[in-house]
Amino acid sequence: MSDVPTIKLALPKGRMAKGVNRLLADAGIHVRETARGYRPDINLPNYDVKILKPRAIIEMLHEGARDVGFAGADWVEEHCVAEELVELLDTKLDPVRLVVAAPTELLVDGQLPKRKLVVASEYAELTHRWITSNGVDAKLLRSYGATEVLPPEDADCIIDNTATGATLQANGLKIIDEVMTSSTRLYANPASLKDPEKKSAIDDLITLVKSVLEARSRVMLEVNVEEANLEQVVGVLPAMRRPTIASVHGSSGFAVKAAVPQRDLPILIPQIKAKGGTDIIITNPEQIVP
Repeated sequence: MSDVPTIKLALPKGRMAKGVNRLLADAGIHVRETARGYRPDINLPNYDVKILKPRAIIEMLHEGARDVGFAGADWVEEHCVAEELVELLDTKLDPVRLVVAAPTELLVDGQLPKRKLVVASEYAELTHRWITSNGVDAKLLRSYGATEVLPPEDADCIIDNTATGATLQANGLKIIDEVMTSSTRLYANPASLKDPEKKSAIDDLITLVKSVLEARSRVMLEVNVEEANLEQVVGVLPAMRRPTIASVHGSSGFAVKAAVPQRDLPILIPQIKAKGGTDIIITNPEQIVP
């Protein structure tokens, strides 16, 4: 019987699941459905997986029933456990803003009127915090989905999450304040990290996931350059550490390879050409482990 402790991993169901499962798959971590439904198999040694609603994941992590799991930062804040869980990494998946929005016709000089207001939201705790911190005379109307349809008949304004703002705009609502930004993040129960063997296994998971996130933000750039221009070309390359340099056939120059931020390519490629670089090739790595 193995003495290695089992790591209890919680994976989200619903909207968040698609991005997380793709991220894991790209890291070589395969989650396979079984007859047990919400208890899939996973090819990580000593890991036990359960699929839960994101809000339930937060509660399970907080109570210590799960060691590690993916959840939205907004709901971690809503459950008031941000200081009691350890954020291991931000996947940047499912980015949203938690905002205050109201009907345009209600606003006075772009602000809420100075009267008793009804604020509708699924985020009861965060709404109470916003009301208190802004000195607004308001009461909460708890909503359970489709919050944006409540104004103006049932509420004066709402606090809800939005990715693009399009749904708010379609319902005649204008954003007037931002409460916080959120995304899918990996959290752990702090007690699990105090166990050296559990921490080691969790660190391995973090390394694998980070390798995909790093690869998604970078491309592999290869360029040929004559010896006289080598230092100039290397000087403009924002490599992770130092670029790889190898002699090309016939000692006519060098082949330079570096993993560079994809967002820099529109500026970087003209610079490389101007410095004497030729035969530039761009490829997409699947994983990068620094």
